[in-house]
Amino acid sequence: MSISALDLFKVGIGPSSSHTMGPMLAGSLFVGELDAMGVLDGVSRVRVDLHGSLAATGIGHGTDRAVVGGLLGHRPDEVDPDDYVAGVDAVNGEGTLSLGGRRDIAFDWARDLLLHRDAKPRHPNALTLSAFDGTGRLLHTNCYYSIGGGFVVDERHAAAGETGTDGPADVEFPFSTAVELLGICRAGGMSIAQVIARNELAWRPADETERSLLRVWDVMAACIQRGIHHEGVLPGGLMVPRRAPALLRQLTSDPRPNLITVTFSAMEWVNLYALAVNEENAGGGRVVTAPTNGAAGIIPAVLHYFMDFAEDAGPRHVVDFLLAATAVGVLLKQNASISGAEVGCQGEVGSACAMAAAGLAQVLGGTPEQVENAAEIGLEHNLGLTCDPIGGLVQVPCIERNAMAAIKAINAAQLALSGDGTHRVTLDQAIRTMRDTGRDMLSKYKETSEGGLAVAFIEC
Repeated sequence: MSISALDLFKVGIGPSSSHTMGPMLAGSLFVGELDAMGVLDGVSRVRVDLHGSLAATGIGHGTDRAVVGGLLGHRPDEVDPDDYVAGVDAVNGEGTLSLGGRRDIAFDWARDLLLHRDAKPRHPNALTLSAFDGTGRLLHTNCYYSIGGGFVVDERHAAAGETGTDGPADVEFPFSTAVELLGICRAGGMSIAQVIARNELAWRPADETERSLLRVWDVMAACIQRGIHHEGVLPGGLMVPRRAPALLRQLTSDPRPNLITVTFSAMEWVNLYALAVNEENAGGGRVVTAPTNGAAGIIPAVLHYFMDFAEDAGPRHVVDFLLAATAVGVLLKQNASISGAEVGCQGEVGSACAMAAAGLAQVLGGTPEQVENAAEIGLEHNLGLTCDPIGGLVQVPCIERNAMAAIKAINAAQLALSGDGTHRVTLDQAIRTMRDTGRDMLSKYKETSEGGLAVAFIEC
């Protein structure tokens, strides 16, 4: 199954693509199924069962609230964050849920939303939704898997090996490995961005793809602007302060004409942008999966860095950056995973770092081989990265980790561009290593908050 750029870069809300956006979409899909079956008006009760990682860190990630939001009829790509919060709070306070906005049913949070730490065999992020009539008779049930990046598949489609995309498979230049992609580039004299642009024609005209990617960038940039001005403490109980506004004040008011300023100036702005996005994400704001919410700050920070410091930067560069990043994201999703619950944070931050490195190398004039090399460097140096959020919140170490990976992506592009694209370890080998490392990684290091920093942290 082919994956479009607009599958990877989806507008949604925080704090997690797999634990918030996916479950919200599943709730919305379930309501649509009830309606299509003609049984929606006969529903008197809905039960939500969260399994595996969704149960382990679901409360901290807002999974319970997201599913309820989906049952109310909200979709992550359309919902207003404030309306969503108000609607879910009303359900919790009043005990009544308006199913799909048209069928009022009683909803008891403790009775109707259950957590099961056992994982389903297909994927660690699973939720089962069941609807009953007034006599307790089961009207419909379905199991959904939130497989990372906001992608959702139900039991039937998961069994068929589908990946949550509904696009066509007949792209002009199909590829399943980086070696194949580079071969296509050489044969046609095309850049990686040009190959992906041609493939996107399978979904929509070229001008529509460009407009959509520029809108994606607009949402990313707007998220940065909100984040750098949004004061306060992040929700969830860890009392983590938002740091972006203070960092902005420091960068714009402190002249410091010394070696540190000259050396670190650009890096500090990259840090600012990454922190701003991920603080917005942690606060439940509007973000773009890139390719996930937990890693949403890396690509915007690196792209903003280019737009700030490149004299000729313009819309064409934005599109090419995101298209080249898409190529790497497609390879990662098809051959490994972008889900922290499946392979650890190497699948989220590592993937985003590789994608950002590829995008930057592309717009800096890199050859296809240099772009592939940049992605490999970005991924290689995130291998083995665990997903161990403290308190199940996408805050520590997640927010700073985005800033670190954004800097790493820039350095990866610089290292690749300093060579001719020849290197020992290929991107395909790095992706396979990430996949195998994820399989070997203990589950306590894969978004369950049962190991690593999540248990090393002791609150005084």
